[in-house]
Amino acid sequence: MAKRYLLFLGLVVALSINAYAAETFRVMTYNIHHGEGLDHKVDLPRIAALIKKEKADIVALQEVDKGVKRTAGRDLTAEMAKLTGMTGVFSNNFHFQGGEYGNAILTRFPVLKRTNLHYQMLYTNEQRGALQVTLDVHGRHLYFVDTHVDFRPGDAERLKNVGELAQLVTAHRELPIIICGDFNSTPKSSTHQAMAAILDDAWLLASKDAGYSFPADKPDRRIDYQWVSHATITPVRAWVPDTEASDHRPVMVEFELK
Repeated sequence: MAKRYLLFLGLVVALSINAYAAETFRVMTYNIHHGEGLDHKVDLPRIAALIKKEKADIVALQEVDKGVKRTAGRDLTAEMAKLTGMTGVFSNNFHFQGGEYGNAILTRFPVLKRTNLHYQMLYTNEQRGALQVTLDVHGRHLYFVDTHVDFRPGDAERLKNVGELAQLVTAHRELPIIICGDFNSTPKSSTHQAMAAILDDAWLLASKDAGYSFPADKPDRRIDYQWVSHATITPVRAWVPDTEASDHRPVMVEFELK
């Protein structure tokens, strides 16, 4: 009887451990510079290998081409999806060199909804946007946003973008939320302070390292972020992989579902 009880207890513990492990997932945010690395080669298999190595479940990509002359008219999202075995979602923010240019999301989870917001821009020569998907993550809905905000001096444009992101957060407050992207601003900026007023900086919750991701050869600043509503999902680990596959390095965060 005691032996059967111990076997039963062991099975319960094993199932509990497996269930706990299934409640974690990894997110990567990565400005891929249209797939061009520091060696000036467009090498998507190199990026795909990095995604596989880091075991990313959701990937937010910025600076993605589709049908653009400089990348030979290729559909980078479709190629990356095939190389990684993930589902790819692309959003066009503006037409460029005969094609489209914007953000993309790769995911191992089912995509329930998708939409794209074009920001109200102060500078009109490069439209920016926020690609949004609702995912089924281990049976729970997750609102996930991929964005790339303006790079020019001054925070006016970026703060305007953050204001629109705040509206998206309010509209989806009932769901766990992750917003990823290249914010072209450091942690001491007004842009960071505005984002911190609506969501939590996942890096600060999960790591004590600097988190520098740009430039890729000698990173000296943190401008790539993952923002989270951590009441329902908790960042448990964060790191920056060392790679020269783009002019940025990716930022990885592992999350735990409560």
